Amino acid sequence: MIQARTRSPEDTKNLAANLAELARPGDLLLLVGDLGAGKTTFAQGFAAALGISEQVTSPTFTLAREYHGRLLLHHLDVFRLDQISEVLDLGLPELLDSEGVILIEWGDAIRQALPNDCLEVALTFVDGQPSPPDERVVVLTPVGPRWQARNETLAAAVEPWVEKTPC
Repeated sequence: MIQARTRSPEDTKNLAANLAELARPGDLLLLVGDLGAGKTTFAQGFAAALGISEQVTSPTFTLAREYHGRLLLHHLDVFRLDQISEVLDLGLPELLDSEGVILIEWGDAIRQALPNDCLEVALTFVDGQPSPPDERVVVLTPVGPRWQARNETLAAAVEPWVEKTPC
């Protein structure tokens, strides 16, 4: 687990962009956090670093969007799903077999339907409060061999946002 802190939406996008540089076909990232915690902001920075010039918005009502860049990006939002069986309606099994990268907002809600190989990105308000309004704690949890093998490169990618504790 790696913990970082961002101080603005642009900071969150930059952290995500650094992580996108590590992205490989078949990667799965679960974006977790309360409403307004920065999941879509993270997705925007990640997409921009993949060379996606389209505006990335939360797919809350469409459930899934596809963007073309250095890698194909599947951006899903499962907030509105009522039952885990609805994941199949999204074509998630096919997406997982694709050569793209998948970002799933509210991914923790369908965790049991996903492979045990992902990067969980948890965004939370500092001290559990939306104040200061733009500061976020970002916790990266690599799950499974695919992401655990990249733990050192993950740590290096977010090092500018990792707070150093004084001796």
